[in-house]
Amino acid sequence: MPYWAARGLSCAWVWLGAQNRGEHMAEAASYYTDGQAYERLMGRWSRSAGEVFLDWLSLPNGLSWLDVGCGTGAFTELVIDRCAPSNICAIDPAEDQIAYARNRPSASRATFRTGNALSLPFADREFDVAAMALVITFVPDASKALAEMKRVVKQQGTVAAYVWDWLGGGYVQWPMIEALGTKGIDVPPAAGAKNGRIEEMRGLLERAGLDQVATRTIEIEVSYPNFEEYWSAQTGFANPTVQAIRKMSEPDVAALQAHLREHLPTDRSGRIAYPARASAVKGRVPN
Repeated sequence: MPYWAARGLSCAWVWLGAQNRGEHMAEAASYYTDGQAYERLMGRWSRSAGEVFLDWLSLPNGLSWLDVGCGTGAFTELVIDRCAPSNICAIDPAEDQIAYARNRPSASRATFRTGNALSLPFADREFDVAAMALVITFVPDASKALAEMKRVVKQQGTVAAYVWDWLGGGYVQWPMIEALGTKGIDVPPAAGAKNGRIEEMRGLLERAGLDQVATRTIEIEVSYPNFEEYWSAQTGFANPTVQAIRKMSEPDVAALQAHLREHLPTDRSGRIAYPARASAVKGRVPN
């Protein structure tokens, strides 16, 4: 399992199929149940990438939106703030993430509900836009999810997604993952990590029958004022990367910290900053 990024976005979508199959429910329960810790790890960076993504979409105000895999609601809130939607619905399979999202300042302007990307609980052609933020690599069947997004979007409406490029080293926790690798600890990517590459994302939308498919790379800066803030934010959310750290002995954790202190890009004031990268794609629903 990967370095769960999401999104504002929820990477609990890796377990979407579990809602129907049941075999992974016990594991699913252990991830993405702490909205506050997830927000500390991913919230700022999700929003930074999301701002670039929305600018690139360049859609008019007043549209009806669907946020597929809304997680803690960071992207939903961003759409409300920047796009003035006529209405926005947001779904996620994790009830605890939805509960967190419902407590956001702008939550009264959105409809949050639990739901499955592979069987969206909406009518055909109900929305102007369907977006999936930092999620597609964790959906069990990305092609089916995109077909569902296309189904619920009106003709000439927009289907779009962006996600951290894990295979290209673009994830927010990548320096941590690389440091673990030097200690012989591997954090493997999600089964759908290939869907985070530009070429694959383009292919997914084209195979779904969308028109005017376009892609771009989104680059942001991840920064922390000091190492203590970096370590606290990066290790507070019990995703697979952090669970690997929690299984280490105290001397090994100290060695990991020493390695990071030596290799993280740090200026004279102690500020840490490094790049993260996401892949984005958009297309239009044909007439």
